[in-house]
Amino acid sequence: MANTTMGSTTRSCDAYLLFNGETLLPNGVRAFLCTVALAYCFIGLSAITARFFKSMESITNHSREVVTIDTETNTPIVKHEKVWNYTIADIALLAFGTSFPQISLATIDAIRNLGQLTAGGLGPGTLVGSAAFDLFPIHAVCVVMPRAGSMKKISDLGVWLVELFWSFWAYIWLYIILEVWTPNVITLWEALLTVLQYGLLLVHAYAQDKRWPYVSIPLVRGERPEDWVPAEDTSLHHDKNCDENSDILPSENDDVVDIFSFHSYSNAGYHHVPEKDIEESSKTMLVVKNTQEDTYWLSVWRQQFVDAVMLESPELKKMDSVCLRFILICWNSIIAPWKLLFALVPPYQIAHGWIAFIFSLIFISGIAYGVTKITDQISCVTGLNPYVIAFTALAAGTSWPDLVASKIAAERQVTADSAIANITCSNSVNIYVGIGVPWSINTVYNFFAYQEPLYIDNAAGLSFSLMVFFATSFGCITVLVLRRIVFGAELGGPRLWAWATSAYFMVLWVVFVLLSSLRVSGVI
Repeated sequence: MANTTMGSTTRSCDAYLLFNGETLLPNGVRAFLCTVALAYCFIGLSAITARFFKSMESITNHSREVVTIDTETNTPIVKHEKVWNYTIADIALLAFGTSFPQISLATIDAIRNLGQLTAGGLGPGTLVGSAAFDLFPIHAVCVVMPRAGSMKKISDLGVWLVELFWSFWAYIWLYIILEVWTPNVITLWEALLTVLQYGLLLVHAYAQDKRWPYVSIPLVRGERPEDWVPAEDTSLHHDKNCDENSDILPSENDDVVDIFSFHSYSNAGYHHVPEKDIEESSKTMLVVKNTQEDTYWLSVWRQQFVDAVMLESPELKKMDSVCLRFILICWNSIIAPWKLLFALVPPYQIAHGWIAFIFSLIFISGIAYGVTKITDQISCVTGLNPYVIAFTALAAGTSWPDLVASKIAAERQVTADSAIANITCSNSVNIYVGIGVPWSINTVYNFFAYQEPLYIDNAAGLSFSLMVFFATSFGCITVLVLRRIVFGAELGGPRLWAWATSAYFMVLWVVFVLLSSLRVSGVI
């Protein structure tokens, strides 16, 4: 094999990262401080992800005007249709958005390794570890989210099976290119084919959603209730999940779209946002409301900065518990720098949320870069293998948005579609985009600069982790299928069995992390 580097790879812990004089401290203290800094980055990641979700809500709520002619009266009828197909939005926005921290980290790791013939370890390790975190701990949380005795099942099994197929094929494909076709080497064409398969996933999922002949599974889509959230829970969910956010809503009477069900909250109750047949009177009201919003978005932006520096909200002042108030004030003080920084993100009402969407991606990428630097320092001062850190801390921290998304979906929706779809789609995005794009960057650079492919230092360890993931994921999916057969639903059911299932999923995750860490560390 060719020399794996085009320059010095000597690593030194003599340089400081957090503050001047850090190098004078013992390595144990430095590791502790870096771990605290890493946790603080994950807090910031969660905060900016909340704004990222709001921008996606605005994007997915965007409708286009369609004019048709009534054949009887020969008069035009104005209707509104959603721009985004629900299945495509799940994959292209929801799953991509929740996976963007991992994608950013892997891409930044690849850019930092330009000029070397070997791939960085943080990106692939984090994405495979994130897949395990998505599949096991997030399922463990979701299965106990429904109320005692209530059950939630997947209504569109066809779409879920398509997403599940592409999710598992992603990891089979990764094993093939690592161990079968070109062992320990990634070629330019392998990297490009990996990215291409993300497009195939989108086409296949859309074909299944539309039930195209010959390319879709002939399964009948189950009916979803008009109100996915019971009416009596509306005010509770609106108050707890929306009003406690630091983000400012347009006004008290404006609707807030729930990204997980693509329905809408309003003061009048939880109602379905129709995809078609919105009459012109409704359209006129929408135009008036949008015009009013455009006149005061600057004041909304200003209010974001005011809220960022406000440590005690009016609701907090009404609390009777002094201890709880003090704890919340301390917490608000800790996260105030993040809130102030992210107040720079323009209000999501502008340009259907696209500007806020782009700004959020920029901030997420910046935090991901900081995470890679801190992780390098932790690996340096502790001597831990970077893959071990990637499988554990980085995978769990960067998968936090996935956990939040699936948890809220499992709580709010009557069906389990979005909660489980977010897990399977995120795993597909992790490989096709999260690994495909960074490897494409490295292979293209190596091809034109050195006429060499991309070498994978720890391909054996990564392949071993994939095999462990296959085995444990089979156990996870089998239990979900058994729950569907026995209880009639994947989530919820008898509390004892729900908690037993949750514990089983967590055991599978511990097995994956333990075996993978021991393997890459050379213990087994």
